[in-house]
Amino acid sequence: MPASPCINICRMDPNTGLCIGCLRTLDEIARWSALDARAQEAILRRIEARRDALPPENP
Repeated sequence: MPASPCINICRMDPNTGLCIGCLRTLDEIARWSALDARAQEAILRRIEARRDALPPENP
């Protein structure tokens, strides 16, 4: 089973509906421990896509 993507920065962004720490939705967070490895891996792929879509950070 994949490790949880949680990084203990647990705040939801009201504009995106995503956790600012792990980029998961509330539903993805709530269901994580009950999901099988395949479903968890699908969420991890969605997180990667979300991360890739973020604007670059300012230095």
